Amino acid sequence: MWTTYEIQSGDLQGLGVGLGIFYAGERQGDLDNSFQLPSYVRTDASIFYKRDRFRVALNIKNLFDTEYFVSAGGRNRVYLGDPFTVQGTLSWEF
Repeated sequence: MWTTYEIQSGDLQGLGVGLGIFYAGERQGDLDNSFQLPSYVRTDASIFYKRDRFRVALNIKNLFDTEYFVSAGGRNRVYLGDPFTVQGTLSWEF
């Protein structure tokens, strides 16, 4: 689930924030169903500014630095999800 809010008028017009919650339930870790990966909740967020064709944004993935497993290729190959990550972007629309 992801939602955003952008200020529509006034001095701060174009400034916005976003918040998202990602949930994955327990799931099997391999095709033999010999183990399960635990469920997890990850929170993402953003702050952005848009004006005409210009946009700048700061996106945060895994806001609370939750340790989670995204997938597995067997008992000996379980893949961790990304840690707290910040990504900045600038864009110009042509």
